[in-house]
Amino acid sequence: MKILCVSLGCDKNLVDTEMMLGLLNKDGYTFTDDEYEADIILINTCCFIGDAKEESVNTILEMAELKKTGQCKVLIVAGCMAQRYKEEIMQEIPEVDGILGTSTYDEIANVIRQALSGQEHISCFHDLSVLPDVKEKRLVTTGGHYAFLKIAEGCDKRCTYCIIPYLRGPYRSVPMERLLEQAQELAEQGVKELILVAQETTLYGVDLYGRKALPELLKKLAAIPGIQWIRIQYCYPEEITEELIQTIKTEEKVCHYLDIPIQHASDKILKRMNRRTTLAELKKSIARLREEIPDIALRTTLISGFPGETEEDHELLLDFVEEMQFERLGVFAYSAEEDTPAASFPDQVPQEIKEERRDEIMELQQEIAFEKSENMEGRILEVMIEGKVADENAYVGRTYMDAPNVDGLIFVNGDEPLMSGDFCRVRVTGALEYDLIGELCDESAE
Repeated sequence: MKILCVSLGCDKNLVDTEMMLGLLNKDGYTFTDDEYEADIILINTCCFIGDAKEESVNTILEMAELKKTGQCKVLIVAGCMAQRYKEEIMQEIPEVDGILGTSTYDEIANVIRQALSGQEHISCFHDLSVLPDVKEKRLVTTGGHYAFLKIAEGCDKRCTYCIIPYLRGPYRSVPMERLLEQAQELAEQGVKELILVAQETTLYGVDLYGRKALPELLKKLAAIPGIQWIRIQYCYPEEITEELIQTIKTEEKVCHYLDIPIQHASDKILKRMNRRTTLAELKKSIARLREEIPDIALRTTLISGFPGETEEDHELLLDFVEEMQFERLGVFAYSAEEDTPAASFPDQVPQEIKEERRDEIMELQQEIAFEKSENMEGRILEVMIEGKVADENAYVGRTYMDAPNVDGLIFVNGDEPLMSGDFCRVRVTGALEYDLIGELCDESAE
């Protein structure tokens, strides 16, 4: 039987999807991208913010129509929206045959078997302190040369705007031996770049080993043959240790790239968000990273229009962005999520102002990013090839400064035949806004 799988939301959710695909592959199912061919449709949902929730609802409703009119016999909903709105989904969308929570994706094969046998309204949920245990090989969907490695589940931070602890449970590190086994399997499948993800990577190991074990994990991953790049995302700035900085600095395979979600720069707003940093501490942490690793590329995310944010707070944030000169930056207009403390805060900012402030920050960051791109001209960089430009003697790739799907690209001119996943040396010759242009150069070039 053919399965269509739709994975929505973040890369952490994508790892769950790939785990489910591995289990279903073992059971002999085949997969299709054509919704009209699918006997079974699986949707792994997201509901982190309003836009994600709307996308999930629309996708479920669209696929529910195929239960009425198409070949689809079974419709399964999994992930964050299933966890949060299980009763509503079952009551309002009767076409859904089964739902799985965020801690039960390892039960996907059983749920599908039950649905195919005629059972209706199957509901599979565990306590959110449970960490799913999948021993089957993941089915990597990212093209084969890079993959996400989810090193922990859940979060204990309880930021006032965030629904994740309610959907994903407390922070649980994945045992190191299991991660190394996964990484080894991925390397054997041809994966060359591992991207470490979690709600927070910096606290890895505290619950299992009583210490921050991310540096140790990085060193062990770097010892795996075939892995050439290791990229770290979602490092909370207050948890970055000197040991971690030195590991990034000295381990050749660890990219000089760090994703540090900051959210704001106003001490008043940071406190209302229940963040653990101050403006002074943020500046100190960023200065330390740049001092020790001068070529580090820093990515961050910000929230505009948080409840109580004044024009003065917004101006302070703009000044901070100007001063810090982040290589990569994204901004979300604040989304009031039900059941979070911030949704009931007074002084909610009107949507129009939230969006105006977001756009103003992004306009400033655009100027910073374009100038940084132009200043790259002449540099020689290692590039991972992602594919070929159609009908041109050129390729598209990424540098160590660019995570897939969120950062920029580099367009590489050259006559040498290259394949996706190949690494090559490229001299930067120009810039196209967020992207770079370059040409292949030989190994001896400096």
